[in-house]
Amino acid sequence: MISNLQHEAVVIGSGFGGAVMAARLSKRWPGKVLLLERGKEYPLGAYPRSPNDMADNVWCPQGDSVKRPRAVHARKAARGHLAGMFDIRHFDKIDTVTSAVYGGGSQIYANVFLRPPEAVFEQGWPTRLCRAALAPYYDVAQQVLGARTVPPAVGPDDRRYIKRTEQFQAFARHASLPTKLAEICVYFGNEYSYRGGDKPVPLGVQQPNRYGALQTSCTYCGECDIGCNVQAKNSVDHNYLHVARNRYQAIVRTQSVVERIVPLNAAQDDDPDGDGYHGYRVVFRNVQTGDTHEVTTHRVIVSAGTLGTSELLLRCRDVHRTLPRISERLGQQFSGNGDFLAFAIDGKKEINSTYGPVITQYTDHHLFKDLDRSKAFVLEDASYPTQAGWATAALGPVMNPFQMLWRTIKQVTAYAFDRYYPGRKNSSVGYLIQKLLSHDLSQYSAVLLCMGLDNAKGVLRLNKQGYLDLDWAQDSNRPLYDAILNLGERFTQFIGGRHFLPMPNWLWPMKNNVTVHPLGGCALADSPEQGVVSAKDGSRGQVFGYLGLYVADGSLMPTALGANPVATITALSEWIAHEITGAMPDADL
Repeated sequence: MISNLQHEAVVIGSGFGGAVMAARLSKRWPGKVLLLERGKEYPLGAYPRSPNDMADNVWCPQGDSVKRPRAVHARKAARGHLAGMFDIRHFDKIDTVTSAVYGGGSQIYANVFLRPPEAVFEQGWPTRLCRAALAPYYDVAQQVLGARTVPPAVGPDDRRYIKRTEQFQAFARHASLPTKLAEICVYFGNEYSYRGGDKPVPLGVQQPNRYGALQTSCTYCGECDIGCNVQAKNSVDHNYLHVARNRYQAIVRTQSVVERIVPLNAAQDDDPDGDGYHGYRVVFRNVQTGDTHEVTTHRVIVSAGTLGTSELLLRCRDVHRTLPRISERLGQQFSGNGDFLAFAIDGKKEINSTYGPVITQYTDHHLFKDLDRSKAFVLEDASYPTQAGWATAALGPVMNPFQMLWRTIKQVTAYAFDRYYPGRKNSSVGYLIQKLLSHDLSQYSAVLLCMGLDNAKGVLRLNKQGYLDLDWAQDSNRPLYDAILNLGERFTQFIGGRHFLPMPNWLWPMKNNVTVHPLGGCALADSPEQGVVSAKDGSRGQVFGYLGLYVADGSLMPTALGANPVATITALSEWIAHEITGAMPDADL
């Protein structure tokens, strides 16, 4: 094996899998690990909030010809190079929303750390890989990410009181379904989030976390999914990546898109027929300048996310012909994790969907208890930013135009009439405004987030232009979606809602799913005939046919998880890193 390569490891991607690998491998080889991330890094307070800046906050850089929604391409045509953090792709029957940012999906996910039930691992997973085998790695990941339930509130006047949580729990009891508070990776102070204490620090207080990164105790602003500007989210740049970079001198290069991975021979020349024994050359491009760079390394860990990893490996195998040994199973077993978004609108019960961390609880529909694989999912509550709440309030006249018109006429008439009778309460402009805004949709509407056990029969492939395409088996997953729609209708009835609205993409004639949790494509398996990446001890996480080429991200999943995938992605990455480094991971990093 060559000893004078530039790096011990190159990690491609900085999401949960890449962050774990960067931390563990840089501890094993300080200063010898390079992390490549295509997106930008956002410091404290830098995430966009204005409508104009949010419209630019999408990923569509120069040279990008990926199939995206028309609005994204139109924005690029008007503004040019777009290097925002939301990577939105449009496929036949399903759209995806992922991230292009330092910290990957940890910057835009809804914070939930949820271990799937044991039964998930009993069908479609490698023989010896089960929840019990991953238990110690789940434990470490949970400690590092600081996952705990929301701190309890003393009562309705407590700033920690979340009305939305209470209403979702009440619905679960009404529907005779189990409900639990979700463990979420949100900072409520070191004592509460990391030491297991029962006293969170007050909202908005800043302090260094256990790893030395500055964080703020959650302010309950509901902005978790658009980048936390107060850094209350336990995203991986505040733990794994922070330690890798500051304690173990990991080298980080953002805005760097990897284009090729090539095995080397003994002379350090490119050798497409090689198996990686002599290392690899990684070729990448700076998306801002367009300059191309290359480095050599003993190991490559591909953690570019389900879409990015599958696309890169497909291109290396089928276009560049640099990794021809990769299994024919590459791209198979894609799952949208049963993701489904819906809305219960204009109810009679207060929900207050603009307050609190994005998710606080989950309701189990035949996933953890009384498993029914065709209809197994969880229902989670959701909040959204106050800015979106104002936009939602503006939808009131659209949803009920005649009712709103009649209400406005009555109030204006009453105000005009009362001008001649001083002292009447309706003569107050403040009273008029209060009446017009008192029943806004954000206060009386709910966002329903579901994920479940779809059948993972999607297929990722390259189109004629060499970019990723997806065949999605939507029809065969209809029993799951029908069950989700049925429960959504019941929730709407429970709150007395006027409308139940599935995600707009689901409406005729589009009938598209949307997933924010794409999984699969590089499935873990016992053999290359069954999958792409080895699950066997001695080659954990290693791509079949290659030495030193690893995958560590959501693409490893052989099936849907039903639960939020963060816990399993992080645990599997710890499991792989354990074997590479020879050191059992712990939460001290």
